[in-house]
Amino acid sequence: MKFTSVIVVLAAVALPAFAEGSVEVTYNTIYDDPNTPLSITACSNGANGLQTKGYDTLGELPSFPYVGGIPGLTWNSPDCGSCWRLSYTDASGTTRTITVTGVDGAWSFNLSLEAMNALTGGIAQEKGTVTATATQVSASLCGM
Repeated sequence: MKFTSVIVVLAAVALPAFAEGSVEVTYNTIYDDPNTPLSITACSNGANGLQTKGYDTLGELPSFPYVGGIPGLTWNSPDCGSCWRLSYTDASGTTRTITVTGVDGAWSFNLSLEAMNALTGGIAQEKGTVTATATQVSASLCGM
């Protein structure tokens, strides 16, 4: 009984750590092209795939171009179509927040250039990589 209680407590502490935290954010312009087929992403087909839900290209997603790869997402992942709130505070103390839909796997949050520019105030190419805070939110906030 004590062992079960310990597991429940650890799960309650560990799960929020995965739901929110400091992450690296990069960009890839492939996510800016509305004609990019979802068939080349981790969220292509399968029970959790976005094609299975009727989307064939990135441009068909409600949140486009606020899409990208997210850490830990693999083929047929339940995280396909998940929605993430990213917040970035620049050197002047200005904080910008966007929501993005997870459509692919990546080692960091790898967004469209347009989404990263919205997050950074237009300096995505200058910065290349920024550190932001990520929080998983309801998929409905991304139109899913």
